[in-house]
Amino acid sequence: MIGRLNWESIPYKEPIIVFTACIVFFISIFIIFIITYFKKWLYIWKNWIKTLDHKKIGIIYIIFALIMLIRGFTDALMMRFQQAIAYKDNIGYLPSSHYDQIFTVHGVIMIFFMAMPFLFGLMNIIIPLQIGARDVAFPFLNSLSLWLTVFSGILINISLFIGEFASTGWLAYPPLSGIEFSKGVGVDYWIWSLQLSGIGTLISGINFLVTIIKMRAPGMDFMRLPIFTWTILCSNILIIMSFPILTATILLLTLDRYLGMQFFTNHFGGNPMIYINLIWAWGHPEVYILILPAFGIFSEVVATFCKKKLFGYNSLVYATCVITGLSFLVWLHHFFTMGAGADVNAFFGISTMIISIPTGVKIFNWLFTMYKGKIEFSIPMFWTLGFLITFSIGGMAGVLLSIPGIDYLLHNSLFLVAHFHNVIIGGVIFGYLSGLNYWFPKIFGFKLNERLGKYTFFCWVIGLFFAFIPLYILGFLGMTRRLSYYNDHNWHLLLLTALFGTLLILLGIIFQILQLIISITSKDETEEVGDIWNGRTLEWSISSPPPVYNFSYIPKILVRDHFWYIKKQKYVEKIKYEKIKMPKNTSKGFIISLFSLIFSFSMVWYIWWLSILSFFGILIIYMCYMYSKNKSYYISIEEIKKNEKSYKKWY
Repeated sequence: MIGRLNWESIPYKEPIIVFTACIVFFISIFIIFIITYFKKWLYIWKNWIKTLDHKKIGIIYIIFALIMLIRGFTDALMMRFQQAIAYKDNIGYLPSSHYDQIFTVHGVIMIFFMAMPFLFGLMNIIIPLQIGARDVAFPFLNSLSLWLTVFSGILINISLFIGEFASTGWLAYPPLSGIEFSKGVGVDYWIWSLQLSGIGTLISGINFLVTIIKMRAPGMDFMRLPIFTWTILCSNILIIMSFPILTATILLLTLDRYLGMQFFTNHFGGNPMIYINLIWAWGHPEVYILILPAFGIFSEVVATFCKKKLFGYNSLVYATCVITGLSFLVWLHHFFTMGAGADVNAFFGISTMIISIPTGVKIFNWLFTMYKGKIEFSIPMFWTLGFLITFSIGGMAGVLLSIPGIDYLLHNSLFLVAHFHNVIIGGVIFGYLSGLNYWFPKIFGFKLNERLGKYTFFCWVIGLFFAFIPLYILGFLGMTRRLSYYNDHNWHLLLLTALFGTLLILLGIIFQILQLIISITSKDETEEVGDIWNGRTLEWSISSPPPVYNFSYIPKILVRDHFWYIKKQKYVEKIKYEKIKMPKNTSKGFIISLFSLIFSFSMVWYIWWLSILSFFGILIIYMCYMYSKNKSYYISIEEIKKNEKSYKKWY
């Protein structure tokens, strides 16, 4: 009746898991009590869970990403503590099986459930505002992709309390991830959580590609797009091209585990190398899916806070397009040691070196934008300066690893871990935190606390250097990844230093939480923030926060930096009001995703009857939405005119 689920599936004998479960339980009870006490359940249901407003969807994405950042960082902290104390006679506080699950779930959460939702949150909020659109192309699919991502994140966290997670590494290489060597439910949790989130990501990629191509304001041709929109466009092209590879690869692994097929086995015609090629054909474009939007954020921030036009707009666009194309020609550098041959290794080594050139072009564009600019050292600018230093170090380490001979020595070492975290933290996380601080006044109508924001920045940057510079050295000393115990005294002090850096980053996360809490509780309601950053692009031309319909009328774009131009020229456009058609809120995306969670959980535990019921539940709810009437409503001209004063202020 309940498949392979039983009382032994709950790890009640693990004190760390029991302690974590108690904390999660009490936090959940506290949140439920607060919502009930203030009678906000109906408000949350109507205004947030059922919403199709892209701005609210973006806010939910960002909240989810910040929660998962805390969860993923907790795993990193546990690993650093284990490596700091598991030395000589002390085996540490984590069993090796638990440690293996932690480093696997850390990678999965940080990439799929922190970085990607953070990206989609900023994308949802800003892109329609930057291109002069009232909504995204497919509002319902936007809601569906959000809740698929959220519920897949819930599924991966269920594995902490019921069953186990994979012990295979975050990309689950076979044959280790096959049923022969991983008989438990860990790999199945990995499969279904990534499959759900991958489908949600693909839906979002299609949605925003269509939005940017088809819903731009009149006059906004491609060479007038803001750089952030350009990077999102290229990132979504990569999503559409690469995520079907991930979906198909995981499906083949699922068939191997559930139906005994032999795609990735060592016998009956299977080949694990097929999996490794496929997973990295998705995996390396994924790196650029994450980093390109961060480049776009830095471009917006540098131009705004240097009070200058962005240097080399055309070259930035071309560099972004070149990176998009080349990102599919470098995947094999992830397994130079697999015996592909000198000619193949040479090709991918050279292509890896070449892809660093357009990235270097971007860095010089930003530096030349700063040159002789009136730089305002606000929080987004601090994150940008921190990025230029940390990302350059990580990028140079990447060029070093692109040489196959050197990669043979450093592959699978902590040098590789340090390089990856340098570019992902220094590029992606710094970029998204810069974007959060930059657009926060536009989203909510008030600024984040500057002082606490700077404390956050300095803790992150200094902590990053202390946490990962020692790992470069450890890589040269021969320490490999994923070790839960060691007895080399030359490594111990360096690992203690890395732990100190991780604690500094923890302090930065605490300051980040305090910054949000204090900013929200002490906000100045009378503060006018529409022009607070003196931004250049179209989203700053409307009130903060924007109304549900974004624009009272669709503006005609005259030049590249349209908002900057109309302010300088005091240009006033003739306004012709029309009724605005907007999509009605619906809970069906939420319910479909909830059924998807039930389906995935039942597939993990072989509860076949529940799988069938939930699968049909998904189909029925989707068909109900497809054939439902009255999916939209109209906003009257009178209602639009109520907000007109805030528009006229900027035009």
